[in-house]
Amino acid sequence: MCGRYYVDDETAREIEKVVQEIDRKLKVAHTGDVYPSQAAAVLTGKMEGLKAEQMNWGFPGYQRKGMLINARAETVLERKMFRDSVLHRRCIIPAKHFYEWNADKNKVTFLRKDKPILYMAGFYNCFQGEDRFIIITTQANASVQKVHDRMPLILEDKELENWIYDDKFLDFALHRVPVQLMKHQEYEQQSLF
Repeated sequence: MCGRYYVDDETAREIEKVVQEIDRKLKVAHTGDVYPSQAAAVLTGKMEGLKAEQMNWGFPGYQRKGMLINARAETVLERKMFRDSVLHRRCIIPAKHFYEWNADKNKVTFLRKDKPILYMAGFYNCFQGEDRFIIITTQANASVQKVHDRMPLILEDKELENWIYDDKFLDFALHRVPVQLMKHQEYEQQSLF
């Protein structure tokens, strides 16, 4: 599960580099931790190429109770609430890193070893006149597994347009293991023995 992620100024600049035509009205106003229900920049597909938009994170829960912030890659196409969105309204959520919490409730940061930005796969839909997004998660790879059994589905730079526009790529992406990530934990418990 991905319950919080981070966008810094460098990540905001990278978003602007990736997007071919940034809407002049859009400013990546939010930097720092992004929590469920908050607005954040996401990349979507338009006829002219990738475009950055502001959307709130999370779909309203069943019978408007709670909020859905993640969807499992393994079942996203089977769930009625998600199927149409993932088939027709895919998006990309750029971040510096994301967080998971270990069994001791300590926050652990995961980021790319090789790049200053990571791209999480997602999709969006409109609720009460506003577009809202969800992050797709998959089984954790070896770099995340010791902390949590789920992680965001990470896309490579060269796959961004494929994720948005190529329906054949969708099935491939939903079934693959994401890149290995670097782990950082502020307070690591040390054994006294």
